[in-house]
Amino acid sequence: MLDRVCFIIGAGEVGPDLLIDLQDGDLLIAADAGWHTAEGMDLAPHLVIGDFDTLPAPADHPNTIVLPCEKDVTDMRAAVDLGLERGFHRFALYGGTGGRLAHTLANLQLLDYLSQKSCRGFLIGDGTVSTAVTDGALDFPASMSGYLSVFCNSGTARGITLSGLKYTLTAGTLTGSEALGVSNEFTGQSAHVEVADGTLLVLWRGDNIDNTLLRTL
Repeated sequence: MLDRVCFIIGAGEVGPDLLIDLQDGDLLIAADAGWHTAEGMDLAPHLVIGDFDTLPAPADHPNTIVLPCEKDVTDMRAAVDLGLERGFHRFALYGGTGGRLAHTLANLQLLDYLSQKSCRGFLIGDGTVSTAVTDGALDFPASMSGYLSVFCNSGTARGITLSGLKYTLTAGTLTGSEALGVSNEFTGQSAHVEVADGTLLVLWRGDNIDNTLLRTL
């Protein structure tokens, strides 16, 4: 059985990477001005949340949560926490890249936040899919192609194993100040990425994502 997904559309630019395929049990949240993007794509969010400092809140949405402009979390983080409260463990974030670099970095940190809660988050945009894995592994199908990169977003990641890729690794270590994992490549065979201790940020080409992979990886 495929996992249900909490889809979140943020206020950033959304291009052709938008692949929202809602299934029974899924949740669609618009974060702040993401409601305008959803409306333009004939998508009806179940919930809308944000401080609405760039665009006013929708006037007629029955499930809108207005946050104060001065707060300790971003609108995207507030939307993620809303999904967590509703029991979701798998998240797909759109409209969270491009624009202000600070927001992109904050959303990449959200992937670590979710991974360390034993959840899976995907940040999809600018032609790239990003996710994070903590004390665990990811297995990619042989159909994947193009580049894959791994980084340690914070702290130290130990016991890194990479197999089925152009450049393999056994029991490696990465820190937040190293970029040794950039620009590896899929090889047409199943690939395995594992970290024994710590969190890895994993990025690959954005068209290498489909409904099944989003729900199972």
